[in-house]
Amino acid sequence: MSRPLRRLVPDGWYHVFSRGLERRAIFGEDRDRTHFLDLLAELSERYRILIHAYALMDNHYHAILQTPEANLSAGMQWFHGSYSTWFNIRHDRVGPLFQGRFHAVPVEDGSWAYDLSLYVHLNPLRISNFGLDHRGRILEARGLVASTPEQVAERLKKLRLYRWSSYRVYGGYEAAPPWLETRALLHRANSNPKRCRRVYREAVCHLLTHGAGVLKLEQLKDTVAIGSAEFGRRVRTWAVGKELQGISNSRDLRRRVPVVEVRAMVEQLKGEPWEAFVERRGDNGLALFLWAARHLSGLTLHELGEAAGGMNTAAVSKAINRLEQQAVEENDLRAMQQRLMEMSNVQP
Repeated sequence: MSRPLRRLVPDGWYHVFSRGLERRAIFGEDRDRTHFLDLLAELSERYRILIHAYALMDNHYHAILQTPEANLSAGMQWFHGSYSTWFNIRHDRVGPLFQGRFHAVPVEDGSWAYDLSLYVHLNPLRISNFGLDHRGRILEARGLVASTPEQVAERLKKLRLYRWSSYRVYGGYEAAPPWLETRALLHRANSNPKRCRRVYREAVCHLLTHGAGVLKLEQLKDTVAIGSAEFGRRVRTWAVGKELQGISNSRDLRRRVPVVEVRAMVEQLKGEPWEAFVERRGDNGLALFLWAARHLSGLTLHELGEAAGGMNTAAVSKAINRLEQQAVEENDLRAMQQRLMEMSNVQP
């Protein structure tokens, strides 16, 4: 069997998924799932890959990834290799864990990734207990079976309680970890940050109430590309190893900005030297530096802490998260973030 097309696109979106060898479990217990998510966080740090959504099942997983540096293959090789080695040692086994190479389906842009995220988050319900196994989805789609309010309520409860997907974050039931990027897709739900999670929950509820919608989402799996017909035609013409040509909405490869340049830019933006604001109570200069260095320099949380003078990783993460939450409400702070991106010649 020939290998699937794999074009590495700067700032490309992908539906990434993989299944255990011979459909065997890739997660034996919750500790395995926790370690898998820890490695996702490290994947984001090491390779600057954006993690938009995920769902872990017993014998497979789904993820929506974006690659500013067109390095998906390198990142996934490290990721699968690291998890497989850890899993084999922990469970005293040998041999491959995953069934072949990972699958990576190109996604046209964030609007298509939004619909894809609904499909990814509904995966825990695709079992007969909830009437959404293959047979149940077909019956509902044909109008032969209707979802009862009780069934819908039970399905929503399952999603709310399911710990191993990003739906709980998107639905507003828990805070996002630092490595999970939710803003792009939640903005597709609603541009108002105060309403976007409620609208996302409503979209999920609608799909669980109307079986046809759930069935339609299945067109997003096992396909060559997710996007418009024109995007699909372009993907089919891609040849591995040739120059990138004719890809809509592609961006220039983001350069890594030295951390000393980031610090200088923050000083310039604030109009005062580092020493004047770094320890000033209530000043957002330090948090702005941490946020910018995270996005522009590709530093890990530990490296950011060292660059800031010895902060621990928890404090670094908290400062970045607090700044991002403030920026949702404060136009001046968002303008400063945008200005830093412009000063570094990097598209946000």
